[in-house]
Amino acid sequence: MNRKIRSVLLWILSFLLMAVFAIYQRMTGPTYPVNSSATIEGVALDYHFPRSQDSDEDAMVEVETKDPDIKGTFHFRRYKSHDKWTTIPMERVDGKLRASIPRQPAAGKVMYKVDIEKNGTVKRITEEPVIIRFKGSVPDQVLYPHIFFIFLAMVFSIRTGIEALLKGKYTYLYTIITTLLLLLGGMILGPIVQKYAFDAYWTGWPFGHDLTDNKTLVSFILWIIAFFVLRKNKENRSWPIIASLALIAVYLIPHSVLGSELDYTAIENNQP
Repeated sequence: MNRKIRSVLLWILSFLLMAVFAIYQRMTGPTYPVNSSATIEGVALDYHFPRSQDSDEDAMVEVETKDPDIKGTFHFRRYKSHDKWTTIPMERVDGKLRASIPRQPAAGKVMYKVDIEKNGTVKRITEEPVIIRFKGSVPDQVLYPHIFFIFLAMVFSIRTGIEALLKGKYTYLYTIITTLLLLLGGMILGPIVQKYAFDAYWTGWPFGHDLTDNKTLVSFILWIIAFFVLRKNKENRSWPIIASLALIAVYLIPHSVLGSELDYTAIENNQP
């Protein structure tokens, strides 16, 4: 196969693998909305339950049904608090049952559940309460570059691992680029995004247990090691392969697991 064609195909493969891992990470994370359908008394309905919301506005919970006989009841309480459940009837607006979750400070969470009722039959839509986390608004000029460089780093990481496996001549160059992209997207822009969203630049080790921060740090350290190993001996390709596989493993961890979280019980206990 022509070398240029093979290179193009490998870049396409790297991009496609990045897309697959990124979609998987996003859809399995605790902030991805719960969108599904349910049935009561033979009537099907769709629902949208958000699990992430900017802290400057209320979150909207919606159950779509045009059947006027179906009613909804909304239950909610702050997560990690001494609150009792608050129960309110859902309003019908444009063929949807709606209820709003009161806005919370950044990293504040609310757990909620929805009951629907028709002809005396009551059904809870989800077996377990849904948990939504509120966050500060992140400016587009910070968020989009962060996402772009993180995803581009993943593309180069995969491509570097392939290059190392094939004993290609660009392993060292790709390692440099991957490391710089992780530095920019993960270690510089990442904390800035975190500051806007949760008012803290870093909540991973040694200051906290934020898994997103920790896995970014581990990945960056492994690529730093790969860079210095190759700088000393460009034939030693084991570390770029290890770093590439580690970043893939990181992307298989759902996004925002063990993320910033406000403990209302601690706040309440500290109040006079």
